[in-house]
Amino acid sequence: MAAGSARIVRYLLFGFFGVMIVYFMSSSSIPRPPLPTTSNVPSWKGQETEKPPQASAGDVSAPPPMSVEKLAEKPSDTSSAAVSAPAVTIPKQANEHTSTSSHAASDTSDARANATFVTLARNSDLWEIVKSIRQVEDRFNRNYHYDWVFLNDKPFDATFKDVTTSLISGKTHYGEISHEHWSFPEYIDQDKARRVREDMAQRKIIYGDSISYRHMCRFESGFFFQHPLMKQFEWYWRVEPSIELYCDIGYDTFKYMRDHGKKYSFVLSLYEYVETIPTLWDSVKTFMKEHPEHLAEDNALEFLSDDNGETYNHCHFWSNFEIGNLDWLRSQAYVDFFDRLDKDGGFFYERWGDAPVHSIGAGLLLKKDEIHFFNDIAYYHVPFTHCPTGDQFRLDHKCHCNPKDNFDWKGYSCTSKFFEMSNMTKPVGWENQAD
Repeated sequence: MAAGSARIVRYLLFGFFGVMIVYFMSSSSIPRPPLPTTSNVPSWKGQETEKPPQASAGDVSAPPPMSVEKLAEKPSDTSSAAVSAPAVTIPKQANEHTSTSSHAASDTSDARANATFVTLARNSDLWEIVKSIRQVEDRFNRNYHYDWVFLNDKPFDATFKDVTTSLISGKTHYGEISHEHWSFPEYIDQDKARRVREDMAQRKIIYGDSISYRHMCRFESGFFFQHPLMKQFEWYWRVEPSIELYCDIGYDTFKYMRDHGKKYSFVLSLYEYVETIPTLWDSVKTFMKEHPEHLAEDNALEFLSDDNGETYNHCHFWSNFEIGNLDWLRSQAYVDFFDRLDKDGGFFYERWGDAPVHSIGAGLLLKKDEIHFFNDIAYYHVPFTHCPTGDQFRLDHKCHCNPKDNFDWKGYSCTSKFFEMSNMTKPVGWENQAD
C-alpha cells in the first residue's frame, strides 16, 4: 500500500513540473519571428520596373546599357552630304563618358585632340578588321573614345556597320570612295600599264599584277585625307586588318603629337623592294628642282639618301601604322609633291607604294624633329614585329610580345639609321635583338 502511494506522489510531482515548464515557455520574452505582412514581403514587381543602376561619368567598367533599338538607329551624318555615295555616322551615346584611367584623368573635353582612326577596308575584311579593333580598343581607345572612319570603294553593308559599331567606343563613320580617286587617270596609257603588270607577274613581284593594290596605294598616298569624312579632323591613326598591339598605351598619342610639335610617326621602318620603284627617286628629284620652296630646313634627307639626295637608299616608314597630321597632308607642299608623282604615272607604270611616298614626303617636307618614333607602341603587321626594347617597360605595360621577334635592330630595318640621324641613343639591350 505504501509503495502504491509513493508511485502516485511521484506521478503528481512529474505532472506538476511538466505544467510549470510549459507555462514558462509560453511566457518567455524571446521574440518570435513576425508573420509576413505586405510591409515586409519583397516587392518583386517593383524590382522588375526599377531601372538598372547607371554608370557614373567616370565609370569605364560599367557603361550604360544600349538597347537593341538604340543600336539599330543609324541617323545620317551631316558631314556625309558631300560624299559621292551615302555615308552613315552612328552615334555612340552610350559610350560618351570620361575615362578613369590615370593617364586620361587630366584630359578634359576641350583638351582632346581633333582626331580619328581611319581604315580602308571592304565588307569581306570584316572578321579581320574586328581583330584590329579589339586590339586598339582594349589597349588604348577604351580610355579615350576617339572616332573611327571606314572607307571603301563600295558601299558598306549593314553587317559590317553593325559589328564594327558595336565594338568601337567612339562614333563610327562610313564612306564610299569616289570613282575619281579609285580608277585610272585619263592620262595613263592602259596598254602600257597592262604590260607592266604582266611583266611583274612573270617576275613574281609581290602585288605586281594587281590593279586594286595600285588603286589602294594611290588613294592612300594622295586622297584619303581629302575624303569629305576626313575633313573634319586634324589627326589620324591608320589601322589595317589583322594587326596586333602588344602593350598597353597609357597616354593620349594624338595629344602627344600635337603638344610636342610632331607631324608624322612610325613604329617600323625597312627597305622598299627595288623592283617596285625604279624611277620614283627621279620623280622626287624633279619635284625638288621645281619646288625648292617646299623643302624643309633641317629635314630628314639623311634618312632617305646616303649621298645627299643623288640616289635613294630605299628606306621608308612602314605606313600600315602611322599617326599623323592631316593639315600637313592637305598642305600645298604635300599636294604639289603628290601631284608631281601622280602625273609621272609610277603608281601604274611601276608599283609605287604609299609607304615610300609618305616617307619621302615626310623626310623632305618636314623637319626631322617633326617625325616621331613610337617605341612604346608595340605592333605587329605580318610579317614584322616592333616589340619595345627593355624588360621593365614590357612588364609595366603588360606586353605580350617576344623581344626576340623585335625587328628594329635587324639588318633589313632602317630604324638604326633614324636613330643615328636624330642623334638618339639606342635603348639598353638593343644588341641582344640585332642579327
